[in-house]
Amino acid sequence: MRQDDHLIQAASNDGSFRILAAVTTELAAEACRRHRTSPTASAALGRALSGTLLLGASFKDLEYVTVRFVCKGPIGGIVAEANSRGTVRGYVRNPGADVPLSSRGKLDVGALVGPGMLHVIREAGAEIGFVKEPYQGSVPLVSGEIAEDLTHYLATSEQINSAVALGVFVDGEGEQVTAAGGYIIQVIPGADEDAISALEARLAVAPHVTDSIRRGGSAELMLLEALGDLPFTVLNRRPVAFECKCSYDRAIAIVTALGKEEVTDMLDKDRGAELTCHFCNQVYFLDEESLMGIIANG
Repeated sequence: MRQDDHLIQAASNDGSFRILAAVTTELAAEACRRHRTSPTASAALGRALSGTLLLGASFKDLEYVTVRFVCKGPIGGIVAEANSRGTVRGYVRNPGADVPLSSRGKLDVGALVGPGMLHVIREAGAEIGFVKEPYQGSVPLVSGEIAEDLTHYLATSEQINSAVALGVFVDGEGEQVTAAGGYIIQVIPGADEDAISALEARLAVAPHVTDSIRRGGSAELMLLEALGDLPFTVLNRRPVAFECKCSYDRAIAIVTALGKEEVTDMLDKDRGAELTCHFCNQVYFLDEESLMGIIANG
C-alpha cells in the first residue's frame, strides 16, 4: 500500500545526529506530469524537489529556500523552492531533454545536469511584507547528481557535515514516477567521532532510498533500513505537497504592472493575454474584458 507524501524530523538517541526524511512520490509525480519531463529530467527534478523540501523543513515559519542549479548540461537548469510548512514547487528549463542510460543501466542525471554552480537562497518575511536581506551560498557542482551537490553545499557553505540521499524511480514502461524520497542526516557539533565513523559505515551499505518506498514503506522505515541498529526518535511528522503560489489574481497583477500602453497593445493585437507559470506550468488567459478592466483602472 502506497504511503501518502510525508516528512519526519528525528534525532539520534545519542544526540549525535539531526535527521530529516521524506516520501515525496506524489509531489514528484505531479511536478513531472505538469512539466512533461523526460525520464531522466523527471529523476533530476524529483531529486531537486525532495532535497529542497528537506532543506526547508528545518527553517522557521516565515522562511523559505530557493535552490538553483545553473548548469551546462542538456537540462539547462533546475529551480526548486520550498518553505517550512511542507510545500515545494519547481521546474527544469528543458523538460524534454534526455541522455542515454549510464554504463550501469541507470538514469544518468549527472550527464543531464553537467557542470555548473549550485546557488541556495534563504529568505524570510516576504509574504507578510517584511523584507530581510536574504542569505545566499554558492558552490560548484561536484557531480550533477543532486544529492552529492547538496552534501557539498552544506559542508562548504553552511559548515554542516551531512549525508544526503535522494532517489526517484521512474517506471520504465509508463515513464511515470512511482517512488521518490530521501533523507538528510546532519552531524551535531561535538558529536562523538566513533559515532560518526559507525554512521558512515552503515550508510555505505544502506539500500537505495526508493527500495522501501516502492514496497509501500514510510520515511521512518527508510531510516530504519539505512541506519540499522542506530536508535533514533521521531520528533514530528507532517504531510508535504507540490504547491504553487501562482493564481489568476497574480496573473492580473503581472499584466497590470506592464503599464497601460502595453496592455492596450495586447488588447488591439491579440484580443487577450496568456501567461504560463514557470513553476507549475499552469496557463492563465486574460480575455478582452479583463484587459479592458486593467486599462480602465490604470
